[in-house]
Amino acid sequence: MLHIAVRRSTDVTYLTSDPGAEIDGLRAGPPGYWLRGEGRAHDPEDASAVLTRSSRGLVCGFDIVVAAPRPYSILVALDSDQGRAVVAAHREAVAVVMDYLSSRALVVRDQRGGDDTGRPTSWSRVLAFTHGVNRHGEPHVHDHVLVGARPVGEDRSIDARALFAHKATADALYCAHFRYLLGLTTTWSAFRSYAGNELVAGLDEGYRTLWGGRHATRGEKRLWRRDDTVAAWRADLRRFAPEGVVPPPRVPHRLNEQSFQRDLAGRSVIYRRDVVAAFANAATGGLDARTLPHVIDELYPQCRDGVGLREPGLTFAEATMMERVRRRGPRPLQRPSLRLWSRDQADGGPVGHRREAPIPVGGREFDPAW
Repeated sequence: MLHIAVRRSTDVTYLTSDPGAEIDGLRAGPPGYWLRGEGRAHDPEDASAVLTRSSRGLVCGFDIVVAAPRPYSILVALDSDQGRAVVAAHREAVAVVMDYLSSRALVVRDQRGGDDTGRPTSWSRVLAFTHGVNRHGEPHVHDHVLVGARPVGEDRSIDARALFAHKATADALYCAHFRYLLGLTTTWSAFRSYAGNELVAGLDEGYRTLWGGRHATRGEKRLWRRDDTVAAWRADLRRFAPEGVVPPPRVPHRLNEQSFQRDLAGRSVIYRRDVVAAFANAATGGLDARTLPHVIDELYPQCRDGVGLREPGLTFAEATMMERVRRRGPRPLQRPSLRLWSRDQADGGPVGHRREAPIPVGGREFDPAW
């Protein structure tokens, strides 16, 4: 869902020339917008200035493609009344991704004194473009986020190894925040299955077959108009064949500890980025990913200062907190409850097991008890 493409050319007309009319009315403003900095997003000169290289580097930047899981994109085609909220949720989740990468993955390699370290740095300009279809006209909400290889105030390029090392974590944060926002701002509810699939409660699997995104050829770039897009989707729907609905799991206000442990199993060393990704994935119904870094810092203070590739390593037992989880039960997702869970109890008994309000999923209420 998140792909990082290395850019060696500053030609951005592929993006600046596309008006993104396929989701006009569902997206706030034009497709181009600034996450950091300012300028004319659809001016090739302003947009290409985001891509910066060092004096000796060939790479001028990166195109970070953040794409919504297929069922979330399909909502834009099926529910025009709530399509605007879906696109807004996507954009907010993209902002969360870029905040994470900026704070944890953006470093410049420093090899002075025989030591190889990563020095934190920052991007002064980040430009994104939001589109709603793929080359075959299928619903496909995604952003192209342009960033430079040489950050502000530096004479060398960022350490791309660190950027790619944090890619899976950024993707997990994006999906978790998207799930959270869909349940908060729409009548739809999203969840992550134990197998790792992002799904929407009540959405027939036949829609994923109809708009599967898999084609023998890549297709040609086309500038879709909104009317043409809607007409194409209506025509596609004539071929829709129901396949059934995947029943949603119980979605408690607690972490799915079994999923969390599964994501970390088999690793000889576990880093902060691995823990963050596993935590985000194990929040079945999503979580506010803006607060997750603070949660991780409270649970794992020994990893608080880790950035880039330099993060303290944890053992499996340390990362999963197996003994504490066994004694106190699954970790809550809200910070106030988590603080209570983390507090040492004199009696050593389980904490945080009081019954919490059920979360509505797919028009039903599920008991959050494990």
